[in-house]
Amino acid sequence: MERNKVIIKTSIVGIVTNLLLALFKGVIGLLSGSIAVLIDSVNNFSDVLSSVITIIGTKLAGKNPDKDHPLGHGRFEYLAGMAVSVIILIAGWQAFTDALAKIIDPGNDPDFNIVTITIIGIAIFVKIFLGLYVRKKGKAVNSTALTGSGTDALFDALVSTSVLISALLFFFFEIRIEAFVGVAISFFILKTGIEMLSESKDDILGRRTDTELRERIVKLVGTEDRVMGVYDVVLHNYGHEHIFGSLHVEVPDSLNAEQIDLLERKIAHMVQVETGVILTAVGIYSVNETSDKVKSLRTEINKIIHSHDGVIQTHGFYLNEEEKTINIDIIIDYSLKNRDGIFSEIKNSLEKTYPEYKFNITNDLDV
Repeated sequence: MERNKVIIKTSIVGIVTNLLLALFKGVIGLLSGSIAVLIDSVNNFSDVLSSVITIIGTKLAGKNPDKDHPLGHGRFEYLAGMAVSVIILIAGWQAFTDALAKIIDPGNDPDFNIVTITIIGIAIFVKIFLGLYVRKKGKAVNSTALTGSGTDALFDALVSTSVLISALLFFFFEIRIEAFVGVAISFFILKTGIEMLSESKDDILGRRTDTELRERIVKLVGTEDRVMGVYDVVLHNYGHEHIFGSLHVEVPDSLNAEQIDLLERKIAHMVQVETGVILTAVGIYSVNETSDKVKSLRTEINKIIHSHDGVIQTHGFYLNEEEKTINIDIIIDYSLKNRDGIFSEIKNSLEKTYPEYKFNITNDLDV
């Protein structure tokens, strides 16, 4: 895939650049005795490892589906992201302990000169250009990993700037703050690692459906004449451009099996062509449309339900007069701690108001 080639090529550029920066800063740090420069070098080495793992993850994610993994291997990108975050956390912790030891026992003064300061300054500009280049490529191919790496490189430039400032302060005024700068850098590295770990964790566990894509699907499916409502849009991300999903639509109860089948096929095809999402299921909510009495009852029941705090939505209402049953789905705000209590109150209220009916109420997911 062209996208994978761009990711790998850009990652290789990042590897070469960060490796050179890490080596230069490592040498400068050892020669000058600056813990801040050495930690900045470690930060660049962690970027090299991150890029290597990104390449490996991209290669594995691009493998074709097989018998054991029929939906593909796209989530390898998320596992790669988690591995990168762990490496960053280890580097950050090591940097913190080294800097702290330097504060407790400063040892000899660092030995900065014009050459070392100039090299640090040049490294800052290199990192800025690298960050802008990688982030631009990441946005072009919609790669979260590349975009994040580009942003991380720009933050690294700020980190290196703090190292440069500490070097200048010592060179001109003999004010020694480089160990404290090292601690600050280590906190930044740890913060980055924690954020990346959280991001990867959310990808693996499953995030809330992307609002923009969900609304686009709802609007698209809603353009179909016989669709009266679109609900329960669930999307599963198996890597870039590998999104599978399902949804429910409300349709008139007058449609027959053939009409419903044709409608489901049309919806699935339309969504895949327009959004790239593969719908594995299109569920049906039959809506009573032939009885004014049922329409009026539905309105009254919705009023009762929405009179309770935290109710976001109701859908899927259907009354079976022959069996005296009423089916309805309710969505209650996740932010409320007593969701189950509110659900019970609603159910009791409806059963008390309409004792002649049996209510089958679903406490639905707010996806």
